[in-house]
Amino acid sequence: MRAGFEEKTDAEVTEPQRSHGVLSPLSLRIFAVNLAAPVLLVLGLLFLDEYEDSLIASELDGLRVQGELIAASIGEGAVVVETENADFPNFTPNGNLRVLQQDTSRQLIRRLAGLAQLRARLFDRDGNLIADSRLLQGPGGEVQVVDLEPVDDGEVMDYVRNAFQSTVGRFGFTRGLEPYTERVNALASDYSEVGRALEAGETGSAVRLRTTDRQKILTVAVPVQFYRQVVGAVLVSRDGRNVDKRLFTVRGSILAMFGWVLGLTVLASFYLASTIGKPLRILAEAAEKVRIAKTRRHYIPDLTTRRDEIGELSGALREMTESLWLRLDAIESFAADVAHEIKNPLTSLRSAVETVARVKDPEQQKRLMSIILDDVSRMDRLISDISDASRLDAELSRAELSPVKLATLLNALADMQNATDKPDAPRVVVDTPDSDPLTVPGLEGRIAQVFRNLIGNAVSFSPPRGIINVKAYRNGRLVVVEVTDDGPGIPAGKEKAIFDRFYSERPEAEKFGTHSGLGLSISKQIIEAHRGSIIASNRNQSEPGKMGAKFIVRLLTV
Repeated sequence: MRAGFEEKTDAEVTEPQRSHGVLSPLSLRIFAVNLAAPVLLVLGLLFLDEYEDSLIASELDGLRVQGELIAASIGEGAVVVETENADFPNFTPNGNLRVLQQDTSRQLIRRLAGLAQLRARLFDRDGNLIADSRLLQGPGGEVQVVDLEPVDDGEVMDYVRNAFQSTVGRFGFTRGLEPYTERVNALASDYSEVGRALEAGETGSAVRLRTTDRQKILTVAVPVQFYRQVVGAVLVSRDGRNVDKRLFTVRGSILAMFGWVLGLTVLASFYLASTIGKPLRILAEAAEKVRIAKTRRHYIPDLTTRRDEIGELSGALREMTESLWLRLDAIESFAADVAHEIKNPLTSLRSAVETVARVKDPEQQKRLMSIILDDVSRMDRLISDISDASRLDAELSRAELSPVKLATLLNALADMQNATDKPDAPRVVVDTPDSDPLTVPGLEGRIAQVFRNLIGNAVSFSPPRGIINVKAYRNGRLVVVEVTDDGPGIPAGKEKAIFDRFYSERPEAEKFGTHSGLGLSISKQIIEAHRGSIIASNRNQSEPGKMGAKFIVRLLTV
């Protein structure tokens, strides 16, 4: 079983449950956001209150002009002057009374109202109705005329308009209107604008709602004057059917435009859903398959050709997955190497323990006990180094970096190494700038561990009284540290292998098992965690005639 995965039964391993049918939640959000603006716009435009107000005002202005024409015609052709008479108590100051001729008034009202296609009613000075364009006088009495509705554009449009008026139209301009009622013998007091025209001689208008069919009725009252004397009032009226039709035409145009916008929005939403939602869902399903898989048969789709954020996400997921598998491979390899390295001293220890129990010779027992002690020491070093290497990643990921002065650190390490009592011990020489501390961000303890390992390796390979040169300098944004020695150098082709775990290439005179082979591997791990690099080479490549190894460490200063 691969390390880091829990073992599951076949019944527990199922395909990821991430499919959402045709539209995923993200696609639905895209549709909702894209449709919100046009839907709210068309809902607001369906009412068109201000436009309806302007249409009604325009219609009332037209009625006022027509009413003034009718009133002027009646004032010129239907007013007679009566002399003083006991039957007429209301006289003018000069003794003459202006009255309306009913027959002439009715003929003018009926003729002029028909031409203007409206309804006109004439009230006398006392507020009584004396003429109505919808009442015809005949031998049998009065006959009421009812105007037929104009021919509609078609049955479908008629049905649509009526349906709209009975639903959405109820919430338009009709709210708060005074109900329109019509009596058989109407009086001026039934219409406030007529009373104002008779009393003050002012033109007035009103908009009322006929409750039977929810139709608006527009009325304008104009005073009939004869030489500036009010002798009656003309009330002209018309229903709001023309206003409703013009509003419906505008709404139809808006809805038609909305239909085009809606279609384009839906197509754009499908495009966005297919280019954003679908790839994200594919990546999520692929990541889920990688999570539950026990093999590498599942892979993340390569969408980097898109050159957008989703392409970047695809590349990041692919790199993360590859890094995960590499980390798992490293864990497996490390576990195998640890088992192998520990097994060797354990085998030697077991053999020595089994042998010492059978050997009677004190000298042989002493040699076997020495072997046992060496193996125990070797296992202790292995376990310590393995523990250090295993927790190094976690420590470096959690720790906060602080400024580290490399010049001071290298001089301190050199002083510690040179403070030995052995006269023939190699000597460390440090070359750093005088005015530059070579400060880099990092963990001082771990960086010191790296250069302690490098200097220690150089000491172990250097001849007696050899010189170990440590040179540090700044190169742009990098601080470069070179550690060179006078030893035999690195075997050909092993410049990279020496950084592998448990690689060991030690001097012949060194006691076996003194080193675990993890020092350079840990050093490389620390340097790379600090966004730096470490390489190894031989001096004779750059310095002909000189032997020895050369390690170069580069660290970022910011």
